[in-house]
Amino acid sequence: MAIMQKAIIQDYLNNYFSHFEPKLKNALAKGCTIKTFPAGEQLMQTGQYFKSTMLLVGGLVKVYRQGDDGGEFFVYHLEPGSACALSMICATKQEKSEVLATAVEDTTALLVPIAMMDDLMRDYKTWYYFVLETYRSRFEELLEVIDHIAFKSMDERLSYHLEKLSKQHGSKELYTTHQQIASDLGSSREVISRLLKKMEQHGNVVLQRNSIQLRN
Repeated sequence: MAIMQKAIIQDYLNNYFSHFEPKLKNALAKGCTIKTFPAGEQLMQTGQYFKSTMLLVGGLVKVYRQGDDGGEFFVYHLEPGSACALSMICATKQEKSEVLATAVEDTTALLVPIAMMDDLMRDYKTWYYFVLETYRSRFEELLEVIDHIAFKSMDERLSYHLEKLSKQHGSKELYTTHQQIASDLGSSREVISRLLKKMEQHGNVVLQRNSIQLRN
């Protein structure tokens, strides 16, 4: 069974992390475990300590902050071939998580034990550069979120958010609710519903009972 799991992990690494050097892939295949998360399950919770960091090899994960009132604010998505920089930092420094992460769809991840992290950073250049690139890309995404809040109107943010969701899901039909979009954008359902109705009147979307169809 262990040999079969190692082979499966090797396949995932070859498909989604092909830039890793062969010795690094072998080390990860020996030390990682595979975990699946059904859609809706939480991968990370605020206040938890990490025993591992995750390399995503299937599905889609939403990372977000939660306020004292229970409200949510979307930070970024994780897709196959990526890792969560925040979980890497917390795992390495043994600090509590400051964010939540939920599987948007059925998700598969490779769990890298924190006991491996120092050795990986020291012994494998491709892992070292991967961690740096992960930090850089997530920082850019955070700057993008800040820029949209500071400089964009809500209708511009909504349009951008829908287009990004469409690219990530590979479909013009988005199965989401007005309330979920409002939570992601830090707005109210009433405001989002009004803006979506305006977009529909302009021919940009078609609103259906449980989905939103993008027209361009």
